Amino acid sequence: MSRLIGDTSLAPDAAIDLHMHTTYSDGRLTDEELIDYLRGEGFALAAVTDHDRVDMVGHIQELAGQKGLPILPAVEMSTAWRGKMGDLLCYGFDPQENLLANLTAQIERRQQEMALAVYEGLLRKGYQFPRRQELLPASDGLPVRTANNIMLLREHGYIKHWREAIQIMSEVGFHEIKVDMAETVEAAHRSGAVCLIAHPGRREPGFTFYEPALLDQVRAEIPIDGIEVYHPSHSPELVETYLAYARQHSLLMSTGSDSHGFPSRMPRKYRAELSHDLLERVGIHINP
Repeated sequence: MSRLIGDTSLAPDAAIDLHMHTTYSDGRLTDEELIDYLRGEGFALAAVTDHDRVDMVGHIQELAGQKGLPILPAVEMSTAWRGKMGDLLCYGFDPQENLLANLTAQIERRQQEMALAVYEGLLRKGYQFPRRQELLPASDGLPVRTANNIMLLREHGYIKHWREAIQIMSEVGFHEIKVDMAETVEAAHRSGAVCLIAHPGRREPGFTFYEPALLDQVRAEIPIDGIEVYHPSHSPELVETYLAYARQHSLLMSTGSDSHGFPSRMPRKYRAELSHDLLERVGIHINP
């Protein structure tokens, strides 16, 4: 996989972040703004994991490469296992040739249908969006993703937090669009990638808390490669629990801020050595 990232070697204490989002999914920063921030802050490697977007990975890599920042090809896939949500972080696929693109195309089509139906439902309930053309010029003022409806609600003063938007949209029929976790892992593996369960310890509404017993059940059916051990929602106690679990079962471990570009959660510097095995697996060498 080294050809996907170039000849990259990192010091053990090099600053990395393997989980963040741009405006290509539901982030606040454009790809260029995020890359400029990472370069300015001295990051040595990053993974931009926009939700269900593999089509822009190559572009982001090229843009970042021009500014001297290695970008690991990555995506956060919206998946479900036995009716439970289970976002997957997939790392190390070829941006131009991968089987994940087939699944993201399915998600995109279904999300577009959902976004438009929700938008029409909001209009029927009396919400008005006079700035939609200005805010969504690429789609002629119409939402094509869930994040677009959230932005419309936020920018028109109806909400302050995305959770409020989810509640409002749920009242007009919104539900999350997911693909099968096992199918996603198979596609990723056939594309040369590895898959880790994102933020397994997140306990917020709408998220599944993957305690060790539940991780055991998933792993009995699906060959996931690891878990995101370090995440802002994980308490120090949970980090220790997931560290022990990953070591016990020889799982890969990742480190991510899950930054969406909000001032309260910008990219976070993690030591590269914390994700040593993952990075080595995708062709990034950690110096002794």
